[in-house]
Amino acid sequence: METGDRYEPYRLVDADGAAVVPAAVFFQELLAAGKTAATVRSYGMDLLRWWRFLHAVRVPWDQATRVDARDFSCWIQLAVKPRATAARRRPARTVGAPNPVTGKTSPGLGYAPSTVAHSETVLRRFYDLHRDAGSGPLLNPFPLDLARRTGRAHAHHNPMEA
Repeated sequence: METGDRYEPYRLVDADGAAVVPAAVFFQELLAAGKTAATVRSYGMDLLRWWRFLHAVRVPWDQATRVDARDFSCWIQLAVKPRATAARRRPARTVGAPNPVTGKTSPGLGYAPSTVAHSETVLRRFYDLHRDAGSGPLLNPFPLDLARRTGRAHAHHNPMEA
């Protein structure tokens, strides 16, 4: 939810309306790193989807496992996005049909692959922060892909080297 406060532009609240403290800590870290309110909102939307998923499967955030993260990743690729109220009143166009004004294709019913990747990156950073601070689980449920952890850094820069 938007707060109107420069130092806490957005707040994630739980089903009871109470602030989610781990998310508030994460948002403060983002602001301290110079991220904009728009970035906090974007990351907050990713956390909101994760929090709703955890609530649905009845898993506390600090007890989430890699299996929960895998299930979330499968779910978000299959889920239908909630639509804003104003969007529901407009006549629906065929998915992928070009907009007559802008020429852009209409978004699909589900989340784009870039949104899925963004969510996983944000959640990995969220859990890294809490692991490093000692306020979260010791294992990040969203680990970096094993293929990206092996081999020489920047190996793709010189095709002549192994």
